[in-house]
Amino acid sequence: MTARTTPTPLAPGSILWDIAGDIRLLLSLPAAVVLQVAHPAVGAGVDEHSVFRTDPWGRAERSLDSLQLWVYGGERAIEEGRRLRTLHKTISGTDTRGRAYHALTPAYYAWVHATAYPVFLRAARYLSRPLTADDERQLYDELLQLGRILGIHERDMPKTPEEYWPYFDTMVREELDKTAVVEELLDPRRPVPPPDGSPPPLRLLWPLIRPALARLHVLFTVGLLPPAAREHLGLPWTPRGERRLRRLGAVVRTLVPLLPERFRFLPTARAARRAARG
Repeated sequence: MTARTTPTPLAPGSILWDIAGDIRLLLSLPAAVVLQVAHPAVGAGVDEHSVFRTDPWGRAERSLDSLQLWVYGGERAIEEGRRLRTLHKTISGTDTRGRAYHALTPAYYAWVHATAYPVFLRAARYLSRPLTADDERQLYDELLQLGRILGIHERDMPKTPEEYWPYFDTMVREELDKTAVVEELLDPRRPVPPPDGSPPPLRLLWPLIRPALARLHVLFTVGLLPPAAREHLGLPWTPRGERRLRRLGAVVRTLVPLLPERFRFLPTARAARRAARG
């Protein structure tokens, strides 16, 4: 790879530096995952090759650590992008529409990345502050930059926000299905063990705590989906759900900025921010 084509890591001052390591990402990321696995090829890949059923917390932690490196890792971000592509080389099969798939098929790999944009915009509206038009454009440019780090060719992504929305609408209308993985991820009765390494009191109380946490998970995940995708997938959303999301979003929007940095940002982001200040 020549110097001219070497991806440029993201840097302090970018919008992604502010939002990708904020703990509010933990509330918004599941909506992007649902959009991803609603694509039959992506859903089949996760269904057949992921350990999300047998090791849900470990799988989530590894995915989150990887995502943090993309944004805050500097040169390590480029190495992580290469590692991910190598990891996905062996993932292939047949999706629920009978089509052969490979995880690195450009259209599928790009879709996984493209789901971040609408979810970040909706999360900003509910959980922090709506982005201005200029911010939305800057965020999209940064996601294209991040895509280059992950090995996604620009020809496989819409070039501008204006091109993105027709692409997104077409993907929702023609590609997305309510796959088995979507249904499983949004089932509040899904058996999920307590987090790895939980102290004994939490493990003891987990059967009482889990149902409430599962309902909150479904509320934020379905609520932060773009309405067009939510309706296409047949996911119920009521005025009561919207009111609850707005109320909880207002609490999050008010309290999180008051937290000390050690609680507000995830570990990799926190370390990168300290290093940048130093």
